Amino acid sequence: MGKESYVHYGERLDDLQCNGYYLIQDPDWFCFGVDAVLLSHYAKVKDGDKVLDICSGNGIIPILLSGITNGLHFTGLEIQEHNVDMARRSIALNRIENKVNMVLGDVKEAAGIFEAASFQVITANPPYMIGQHGLTNASEHKMIARHEVLCTLEDVVAAASKLLVTGGRFYMVHKPFRLPEIIAVMREYRIEPKGMRLVHPYVDKEPNMVLIEGVRGGRPRMKVEPPLIIYTEKGIYTEEVLNVYGKNE
Repeated sequence: MGKESYVHYGERLDDLQCNGYYLIQDPDWFCFGVDAVLLSHYAKVKDGDKVLDICSGNGIIPILLSGITNGLHFTGLEIQEHNVDMARRSIALNRIENKVNMVLGDVKEAAGIFEAASFQVITANPPYMIGQHGLTNASEHKMIARHEVLCTLEDVVAAASKLLVTGGRFYMVHKPFRLPEIIAVMREYRIEPKGMRLVHPYVDKEPNMVLIEGVRGGRPRMKVEPPLIIYTEKGIYTEEVLNVYGKNE
Protein backbone atom coordinates (compact mmCIF):
# COMPACT_ATOMS: atom_id res chain seq x y z
CA MET A 1 0.00 0.00 0.00
CA GLY A 2 1.49 3.35 -1.06
CA LYS A 3 2.07 6.27 1.33
CA GLU A 4 -0.62 8.36 -0.35
CA SER A 5 -3.30 5.82 0.57
CA TYR A 6 -2.90 6.85 4.23
CA VAL A 7 -3.50 10.53 3.46
CA HIS A 8 -7.00 11.98 3.25
CA TYR A 9 -8.16 14.85 1.06
CA GLY A 10 -6.70 18.21 2.11
CA GLU A 11 -3.93 16.65 4.22
CA ARG A 12 -0.22 16.60 3.46
CA LEU A 13 2.60 14.15 4.08
CA ASP A 14 5.76 15.61 5.66
CA ASP A 15 9.15 13.88 5.64
CA LEU A 16 10.48 13.99 9.22
CA GLN A 17 14.06 13.17 8.15
CA CYS A 18 14.05 10.57 10.92
CA ASN A 19 14.37 6.84 10.20
CA GLY A 20 12.43 7.39 6.98
CA TYR A 21 9.38 8.46 9.03
CA TYR A 22 6.58 10.62 7.64
CA LEU A 23 3.88 12.59 9.43
CA ILE A 24 0.37 13.28 8.17
CA GLN A 25 -0.70 16.88 8.80
CA ASP A 26 -3.76 18.95 7.98
CA PRO A 27 -2.84 22.55 7.06
CA ASP A 28 -6.24 23.70 8.30
CA TRP A 29 -5.37 22.35 11.74
CA PHE A 30 -2.44 23.02 14.07
CA CYS A 31 0.82 21.79 12.51
CA PHE A 32 3.92 21.11 14.58
CA GLY A 33 6.72 23.66 14.88
CA VAL A 34 10.30 23.92 16.09
CA ASP A 35 9.11 23.74 19.72
CA ALA A 36 8.06 20.09 19.28
CA VAL A 37 11.39 19.20 17.65
CA LEU A 38 13.39 20.93 20.40
CA LEU A 39 11.35 19.24 23.13
CA SER A 40 11.87 15.80 21.59
CA HIS A 41 15.64 16.36 21.69
CA TYR A 42 15.63 17.96 25.15
CA ALA A 43 13.84 15.00 26.75
CA LYS A 44 16.17 12.34 28.15
CA VAL A 45 14.70 8.94 27.35
CA LYS A 46 16.70 5.95 28.58
CA ASP A 47 16.76 2.40 27.26
CA GLY A 48 13.55 0.63 28.22
CA ASP A 49 11.62 3.73 29.35
CA LYS A 50 7.88 3.98 28.87
CA VAL A 51 7.01 7.46 27.66
CA LEU A 52 3.74 9.43 27.62
CA ASP A 53 3.24 12.61 25.60
CA ILE A 54 0.41 14.80 26.90
CA CYS A 55 -1.46 17.18 24.55
CA SER A 56 0.06 15.17 21.73
CA GLY A 57 -1.64 16.78 18.74
CA ASN A 58 -0.88 14.79 15.60
CA GLY A 59 1.64 12.60 17.42
CA ILE A 60 4.84 14.33 16.34
CA ILE A 61 6.67 13.95 19.67
CA PRO A 62 6.07 10.22 20.35
CA ILE A 63 6.83 9.43 16.70
CA LEU A 64 10.08 11.42 16.78
CA LEU A 65 11.09 9.98 20.16
CA SER A 66 10.54 6.46 18.88
CA GLY A 67 13.04 7.20 16.12
CA ILE A 68 15.78 8.99 18.07
CA THR A 69 15.77 7.14 21.42
CA ASN A 70 15.79 3.55 22.69
CA GLY A 71 12.70 3.89 24.84
CA LEU A 72 10.52 0.79 25.14
CA HIS A 73 7.14 2.32 24.23
CA PHE A 74 5.65 5.71 23.42
CA THR A 75 2.04 6.82 23.97
CA GLY A 76 0.36 10.03 22.91
CA LEU A 77 -2.72 11.41 24.70
CA GLU A 78 -4.83 13.83 22.67
CA ILE A 79 -8.37 15.17 23.08
CA GLN A 80 -9.17 16.10 19.45
CA GLU A 81 -10.38 13.10 17.44
CA HIS A 82 -9.10 14.32 14.06
CA ASN A 83 -5.58 14.69 15.46
CA VAL A 84 -5.72 11.18 16.92
CA ASP A 85 -6.92 9.78 13.60
CA MET A 86 -4.05 11.45 11.71
CA ALA A 87 -1.53 10.25 14.28
CA ARG A 88 -2.78 6.67 14.11
CA ARG A 89 -2.50 6.71 10.32
CA SER A 90 1.04 8.14 10.60
CA ILE A 91 1.95 5.35 13.03
CA ALA A 92 0.54 2.73 10.65
CA LEU A 93 2.28 4.32 7.67
CA ASN A 94 5.62 4.20 9.50
CA ARG A 95 4.95 0.63 10.67
CA ILE A 96 5.72 1.42 14.30
CA GLU A 97 2.48 0.16 15.88
CA ASN A 98 4.55 -2.08 18.17
CA LYS A 99 6.30 0.97 19.68
CA VAL A 100 3.83 3.87 19.44
CA ASN A 101 0.12 4.28 20.10
CA MET A 102 -2.31 7.18 20.36
CA VAL A 103 -5.08 7.43 22.93
CA LEU A 104 -8.13 9.67 22.54
CA GLY A 105 -8.80 11.30 25.89
CA ASP A 106 -8.84 14.31 28.17
CA VAL A 107 -5.71 15.13 30.17
CA LYS A 108 -7.96 15.87 33.16
CA GLU A 109 -9.02 12.21 33.07
CA ALA A 110 -5.54 10.81 32.39
CA ALA A 111 -5.27 9.26 35.87
CA GLY A 112 -8.31 7.13 35.02
CA ILE A 113 -7.05 6.21 31.56
CA PHE A 114 -3.58 5.02 32.60
CA GLU A 115 -2.28 3.23 35.69
CA ALA A 116 -0.71 5.38 38.38
CA ALA A 117 3.10 5.61 38.30
CA SER A 118 3.28 3.75 34.98
CA PHE A 119 5.68 6.00 33.00
CA GLN A 120 9.35 6.86 33.43
CA VAL A 121 9.10 9.93 31.18
CA ILE A 122 6.28 12.36 30.39
CA THR A 123 6.57 15.12 27.80
CA ALA A 124 4.19 18.00 27.21
CA ASN A 125 3.83 20.76 24.62
CA PRO A 126 0.61 22.18 26.07
CA PRO A 127 -1.42 25.25 25.13
CA TYR A 128 0.67 28.30 26.08
CA MET A 129 -1.87 31.08 26.40
CA ILE A 130 -4.21 31.75 29.33
CA GLY A 131 -7.84 31.97 28.24
CA GLN A 132 -8.16 34.81 25.76
CA HIS A 133 -4.64 36.21 26.33
CA GLY A 134 -2.82 37.01 23.11
CA LEU A 135 -4.14 36.68 19.58
CA THR A 136 -7.00 34.24 19.29
CA ASN A 137 -7.74 32.18 16.21
CA ALA A 138 -11.15 31.88 14.67
CA SER A 139 -10.61 28.16 14.11
CA GLU A 140 -11.78 26.27 17.20
CA HIS A 141 -9.27 23.42 16.83
CA LYS A 142 -6.36 25.86 16.56
CA MET A 143 -7.70 27.77 19.58
CA ILE A 144 -7.69 24.52 21.57
CA ALA A 145 -4.06 23.89 20.61
CA ARG A 146 -2.86 27.39 21.53
CA HIS A 147 -5.09 28.51 24.41
CA GLU A 148 -6.07 26.91 27.72
CA VAL A 149 -9.60 26.18 26.54
CA LEU A 150 -9.84 22.48 27.42
CA CYS A 151 -6.92 22.09 29.83
CA THR A 152 -4.71 24.27 32.00
CA LEU A 153 -1.05 24.14 33.01
CA GLU A 154 -2.16 22.74 36.36
CA ASP A 155 -4.15 19.96 34.65
CA VAL A 156 -1.04 18.90 32.71
CA VAL A 157 1.30 18.95 35.72
CA ALA A 158 -1.24 17.21 37.97
CA ALA A 159 -1.64 14.38 35.43
CA ALA A 160 2.14 14.03 35.08
CA SER A 161 2.55 13.83 38.85
CA LYS A 162 0.08 10.96 39.11
CA LEU A 163 1.42 9.00 36.15
CA LEU A 164 5.17 9.32 36.72
CA VAL A 165 7.10 6.82 38.81
CA THR A 166 9.05 8.32 41.71
CA GLY A 167 12.20 9.68 40.13
CA GLY A 168 10.44 9.87 36.76
CA ARG A 169 11.25 12.80 34.47
CA PHE A 170 8.89 15.48 33.16
CA TYR A 171 9.82 17.61 30.15
CA MET A 172 7.82 20.57 28.91
CA VAL A 173 8.16 23.45 26.45
CA HIS A 174 6.29 26.62 27.36
CA LYS A 175 6.43 30.43 27.38
CA PRO A 176 8.96 32.26 29.60
CA PHE A 177 6.39 34.78 30.86
CA ARG A 178 4.72 31.91 32.72
CA LEU A 179 7.87 30.63 34.43
CA PRO A 180 6.91 31.73 37.97
CA GLU A 181 3.61 29.87 37.63
CA ILE A 182 5.25 26.84 35.99
CA ILE A 183 7.77 26.41 38.81
CA ALA A 184 5.15 26.98 41.52
CA VAL A 185 2.72 24.45 40.03
CA MET A 186 5.42 21.84 39.45
CA ARG A 187 6.58 22.07 43.06
CA GLU A 188 2.98 21.98 44.31
CA TYR A 189 2.57 18.61 42.58
CA ARG A 190 5.94 17.27 43.78
CA ILE A 191 7.71 17.58 40.44
CA GLU A 192 10.94 19.36 41.36
CA PRO A 193 12.34 21.64 38.62
CA LYS A 194 15.82 20.32 37.83
CA GLY A 195 16.79 21.95 34.53
CA MET A 196 15.84 24.89 32.36
CA ARG A 197 16.92 26.25 29.00
CA LEU A 198 15.66 29.50 27.47
CA VAL A 199 15.18 29.58 23.71
CA HIS A 200 15.77 32.85 21.82
CA PRO A 201 14.74 33.49 18.21
CA TYR A 202 17.90 35.61 17.72
CA VAL A 203 20.89 36.28 19.95
CA ASP A 204 19.76 39.88 20.57
CA LYS A 205 16.07 39.09 21.17
CA GLU A 206 14.38 38.06 24.40
CA PRO A 207 13.47 34.38 24.79
CA ASN A 208 10.15 33.22 23.41
CA MET A 209 10.26 29.61 24.66
CA VAL A 210 11.55 27.73 27.69
CA LEU A 211 12.45 24.05 27.94
CA ILE A 212 12.09 22.73 31.47
CA GLU A 213 12.88 19.42 33.16
CA GLY A 214 11.43 18.17 36.42
CA VAL A 215 11.82 15.03 38.53
CA ARG A 216 8.96 13.58 40.53
CA GLY A 217 10.05 13.57 44.16
CA GLY A 218 13.42 15.10 43.28
CA ARG A 219 15.55 17.20 45.63
CA PRO A 220 15.80 20.97 45.16
CA ARG A 221 18.65 21.90 42.85
CA MET A 222 18.20 23.40 39.41
CA LYS A 223 20.64 23.72 36.53
CA VAL A 224 20.12 26.62 34.12
CA GLU A 225 21.68 25.71 30.79
CA PRO A 226 23.15 28.14 28.24
CA PRO A 227 20.55 29.79 26.00
CA LEU A 228 19.59 28.16 22.72
CA ILE A 229 19.49 30.52 19.72
CA ILE A 230 17.29 29.53 16.76
CA TYR A 231 18.38 31.83 13.92
CA THR A 232 21.58 33.62 12.92
CA GLU A 233 19.45 35.73 10.56
CA LYS A 234 15.99 35.45 9.09
CA GLY A 235 15.41 31.93 7.79
CA ILE A 236 18.95 30.69 8.65
CA TYR A 237 19.21 28.25 11.55
CA THR A 238 22.16 28.34 13.95
CA GLU A 239 24.61 25.46 13.87
CA GLU A 240 23.13 24.00 17.07
CA VAL A 241 19.60 23.90 15.64
CA LEU A 242 20.91 22.43 12.39
CA ASN A 243 22.60 19.75 14.49
CA VAL A 244 19.30 19.04 16.25
CA TYR A 245 17.55 18.52 12.93
CA GLY A 246 20.55 16.58 11.67
CA LYS A 247 20.21 14.09 14.53
CA ASN A 248 16.86 13.09 13.05
CA GLU A 249 18.63 11.75 9.96
